[in-house]
Amino acid sequence: MSGPHDLLVRYTFGHPERAAAELRAVLPAHVVSEVDWASLREESGSVVDPELRKTESDLLFTARLRTGHPLLLYVLLEHQSSVDRWMALRMLRYVVRLLERWRHEHPDSTTLPLIIPLVMYHGAEGAWTAPRRMEALFELPEERWRALVPRFEYLLDDLTAEREEALRARPGPPLARLAWLLLRYGRSGELVRKLPEWVALFAQVQAGPEGAEPLKMLIRYLLMVGDEGTHEAAGRVLNSVLGEQRAEELMRSYGEELIERGRQQGLEEGLVRGREEGREEGVTRGRAEYILRILTARGVPVHEEARQRILTCTDMATLDRWFDKSLNATTLSSVFDDLAQ
Repeated sequence: MSGPHDLLVRYTFGHPERAAAELRAVLPAHVVSEVDWASLREESGSVVDPELRKTESDLLFTARLRTGHPLLLYVLLEHQSSVDRWMALRMLRYVVRLLERWRHEHPDSTTLPLIIPLVMYHGAEGAWTAPRRMEALFELPEERWRALVPRFEYLLDDLTAEREEALRARPGPPLARLAWLLLRYGRSGELVRKLPEWVALFAQVQAGPEGAEPLKMLIRYLLMVGDEGTHEAAGRVLNSVLGEQRAEELMRSYGEELIERGRQQGLEEGLVRGREEGREEGVTRGRAEYILRILTARGVPVHEEARQRILTCTDMATLDRWFDKSLNATTLSSVFDDLAQ
């Protein structure tokens, strides 16, 4: 199952207009001015190693220069919580795979297409510190040996090193700017404080041609990666942008997805453990956690006694009843008649 970062990144930057915003923010000025951005198209096919796909998403785009020359733009979205010293070697390997695939598809060509590799990083540990040049990974006896090793460098969009003002000022659709901000602050304690300041951006996203669909993705991301404070702040933002009634409708729609996600999560956990009881426990635990997320997003305070009651409940019929009530709950007693506020 794809993680929340992968889902947000692919939804946002898999669209050519929003991908162009990311590329224009990082590519050298002379490249930006020479690319025909109207020709930007996403291409299919991943070259990331299967074991790394939970932490990375790669997107491949083709475009043409204004002269008509073809161009490949390879974007790797790094989701790891730690900086990888060997990223230059991995990126070189991915670029070589792309070139080999291109050669297979164009056997008569005598030249290779230009590929520009880009890493977007938003790790939790701080700024990116790994070498960006391949030659920096070699142990050389003397500097003059450097000419004998492969030369390769990738571009880096280190969101952790960008100030909020800079990200908000980047040209591009509102969804791209909001995605940059959420990726930048999504795993920091500052997110709760900053979310109310971004209500206008959320409203611009909702007012766009795609309507509430991008807003659903953003709220889903916040509920999946945030803590209780983030969930409460996300709920207030949703009410501010949509109004209480539409916010409840969106939450109900999201609730249906939560049910399926909880079921799938439970099945996966059960398969890993290889026991029926493990599968049932995973399902009920997942359902209980989503009830707590919904209540938090709706701004309903949940004291510790109620929290433990939800998390330790193993009766699926009871959890289903609590789940249904939580979708419209305004107080804890409207979900649990026998619990005090």
